[in-house]
Amino acid sequence: MQVLIAPNAFKGSLDAVQAAQAIQQGLERSHLPSECTLQPIADGGDGMLDIMLSQTDSQKLYATVEDPLGRPVKAAYGLIQEGKVAVVEMAEASGLRLLTPDERDPRKTSTFGTGQLIQEALAQGVEEIVLGVGGSATVDGGLGIAQALGTKLTDEEGNEIPRGADGLAVLHNIDTTNLDERLQHCTITVPCDVTNTLVGAAEVFGPQKGASPELVADIEQHFLHYSNLVKEQLGKDIAHLPRGGAAGGVAAALYAFFDASLVNGTEFLLAKTGFRQALNRANLLITTEGALDQQTQGGKGPFYVAQQAKEQDIPVIMLVGSIPDDYSPQDYSEYDAIFPIGPRPQSLEEALAHTAQNLERTAYQLGNLLAIKKP
Repeated sequence: MQVLIAPNAFKGSLDAVQAAQAIQQGLERSHLPSECTLQPIADGGDGMLDIMLSQTDSQKLYATVEDPLGRPVKAAYGLIQEGKVAVVEMAEASGLRLLTPDERDPRKTSTFGTGQLIQEALAQGVEEIVLGVGGSATVDGGLGIAQALGTKLTDEEGNEIPRGADGLAVLHNIDTTNLDERLQHCTITVPCDVTNTLVGAAEVFGPQKGASPELVADIEQHFLHYSNLVKEQLGKDIAHLPRGGAAGGVAAALYAFFDASLVNGTEFLLAKTGFRQALNRANLLITTEGALDQQTQGGKGPFYVAQQAKEQDIPVIMLVGSIPDDYSPQDYSEYDAIFPIGPRPQSLEEALAHTAQNLERTAYQLGNLLAIKKP
């Protein structure tokens, strides 16, 4: 049996590559004669870099850049397609994982380090930069990236604005005269799953990054002011740009300053990593989700790959950490069978600690089930 393993990450436990490997190990120990193809999936979020590098001929590089609070941090990026395309992940330089809980303060946290990573990629002579914007610690509207790449941002008195959302509060003038010239010869693509617009983004993403309700309200007003300035001075309308609110407005900034393309993350990454070709060879698709719910059905990676498989009449099995209390089969008809991987009632902490073992054990039993032949 040709099995295509296309799992989503289990947040707080396993990335998608590790999840795929655990399922493969379980199937290979089982009685099922199978050949597994691993196709871990992502939507442009945290973990995108390793997925893309694992699926293509690649080179992983490192650079020392600023973290969200301006401290030095060693961040990775990658080169694919014979060095013509760079893969940059925001979480490497500007990620929430780089801060302790008490350091989360969107007023101060900046995307400047991500801009520095883009500079490093430009120095490699790439023709395209793929920027994953998930897992960020920032709500600065991408102004840090713009500053790192040569944009002069000043207040009413002509002073350079501070980093973070504090800069949004006083932004008055945008000068792109000294923008890095290498950007003229390089396209930027932003794969992301969210469709949120810039105006409204703070309400959705601000609390995750440490913003109080009062600060969220302030940043929303700053975003409205920011979008008006961009429209007046750059001629770009970003206030209600679909996907523009991703990563606290970073996607809108990349569109406004660098003409970036904002695309569906899952579709883009699967096309880049050969999913369609792998699916054409498969007899079975196995995908995963940490917590299966209606958000999954809203277009997340597992739902997308399941749809693609069903279009070719390929059976789909979903392995999940949890099933919703209001589960109804007709709401999840894309999956031929859904298997919870938990061995018994347990705390979330315990479940997260044993995700790999639970996936491998469930895949082993699944393989044995599929191997049963009628007498």
